[in-house]
Amino acid sequence: MDLLLQLKLPAILKNLTQFMESVSNCAREQGFDPKKVTQIELVMEEALVNVINYAYPDKDGDAQVICSLDEENRFVIEITDWGEPFNVLSLDEPDITSDVLDRKVGGLGVFMIRSLMDDVKYRFEEDKNILILFVNKQNS
Repeated sequence: MDLLLQLKLPAILKNLTQFMESVSNCAREQGFDPKKVTQIELVMEEALVNVINYAYPDKDGDAQVICSLDEENRFVIEITDWGEPFNVLSLDEPDITSDVLDRKVGGLGVFMIRSLMDDVKYRFEEDKNILILFVNKQNS
């Protein structure tokens, strides 16, 4: 792995912009076009807001973002928190075909993450949630 960025900050809304700008700049440096950078920003915002709002219900905690290139030259974004275990990928796919008023609330953010990234993985190890987002550089 070729490490491009490592940023660990308190998981609070005030730090969302710094996380997003750091990852956006890193993606631009890797040659992603503006449309793909915007997609990465949308996914980052969704994932980080979930960490900020839900990972630490009874205490303060941190979030960490690491950007790297893997062996396949994919841009990899790892979002880590030390909060409540939660596998976002365990959620059912939302019903996007029925009328908006008939749909169950929630799940669209995870659907968006899965749709905009080339691959998404999750693991819980050593008391931390790790969401891994993969973006193929040739698709930028």
